Amino acid sequence: MNDELFNLIERLANLLRQETRAEGLSLGLQPVQQEALYYLSTCNRYSDTTLAVTEFLGLTKGTVSQSLKVLESKKLIVREKDKSDKRITHLKVTEVGNIFLAETCPPKKFTEAVTQLSGKDQSNTATLLSEILRNYQRTAGRNAFGVCRNCKFNQKSSEGIVCGLTQEPLSTEDTMLICREYCT
Repeated sequence: MNDELFNLIERLANLLRQETRAEGLSLGLQPVQQEALYYLSTCNRYSDTTLAVTEFLGLTKGTVSQSLKVLESKKLIVREKDKSDKRITHLKVTEVGNIFLAETCPPKKFTEAVTQLSGKDQSNTATLLSEILRNYQRTAGRNAFGVCRNCKFNQKSSEGIVCGLTQEPLSTEDTMLICREYCT
């Protein structure tokens, strides 16, 4: 069963990469550049730096830096200095970048395939894949980069939602995004 699950997930991932790669060619993007752009569209303010992109993608700083320069030159991202700590530069997806992602992520053929499943089957599949992901992260010792709302540091206070690690307030949008400080 292990080999069968691996083969199925690997085949799905390969098909997704192929379709995504074809979409990216319309803007002259390489797969790594698309991956960086997509990641930046899904991460929160603690995770939108060059270092976080490097850690998330598991690539060298040079490769990621060059990819980010391409995204910036194509007006898909912009760099913004942190308001309270000028040493930190945040990478934000532009409107052009968001439009590209809205049209290509998830790929149309993937969406068509998933919508052929019943709502219950979609939900069950998402639950099972989430469980596999959690188990894999735990086994591999790589728990970082989870969705903020599921993190042990995500805490409710009298003033709203707060990151227990940084003691900073979190917006509802923040809690729906990926954070590099995620911890189970």
